[in-house]
Amino acid sequence: MWDSPGRMSRLADVLFAVAALLVLYALLRFAIHHPVFAVGELKVSGDTARLSMEQVQDVTKREVRGTFFTTDIIKLRDGFETLPWVRRADVRRLWPDGLEVVIEEHKLLARWGKEQLVNMQGEVFSATHEGALPKFEGPEGSAGEVTAYYARLTHVFSSIGRKPVEVLLSPRRAWQVRLDDGMRLELGRNQADARLNRFVAAYPQAIAPLKRRIDYVDLRYANGFAVRVPGMAEVKDASAVRPGA
Repeated sequence: MWDSPGRMSRLADVLFAVAALLVLYALLRFAIHHPVFAVGELKVSGDTARLSMEQVQDVTKREVRGTFFTTDIIKLRDGFETLPWVRRADVRRLWPDGLEVVIEEHKLLARWGKEQLVNMQGEVFSATHEGALPKFEGPEGSAGEVTAYYARLTHVFSSIGRKPVEVLLSPRRAWQVRLDDGMRLELGRNQADARLNRFVAAYPQAIAPLKRRIDYVDLRYANGFAVRVPGMAEVKDASAVRPGA
């Protein structure tokens, strides 16, 4: 090998190329970490109404490390997504020294249980909110199902001028609904949609003419329902409770 000019020349070329790559890598690493490339601006846009300056500063101080090139934008994104009202954060670099964070906040729909909230997508989150909201309850992992059923209930009850304000799904998968006039409906587990439609269809003739406040309606009957009115005997329009209701 040592007495072969051709091989020596090729080896020299390889060593020169490796040396050049090492030098280039060192220069690039030096440039990337040089203070001249420090992050100079953080722009926060999108849904920022519920985002405070203190929260932004706290996440920035904790997660922006290094320079424009070395700051971990995934960690920065995750940091913003830990904030109470932030559903999603998208982070990108803005040449030459900026970072942009686009915020999507939770669109509030209802309360979930005693301490949490649920958004329009049926996702549960923790935040502070003052004011009246519909109330949802259900087994763990059922928030999406309850949210979807609430949308159906809202549509169905709009035909009789009522709104659902409370939707409960029991551990046994039985539905209970409370309306804005205080009426509580027991739909049970089986054929809940059919029972709901039957009630709404009968409402103009069977409920509205009573012109009384109705506490409770049990829809778990084979061919009708029972109504409890304060100060009156229970009004029934049904034969027997369906087995397994």
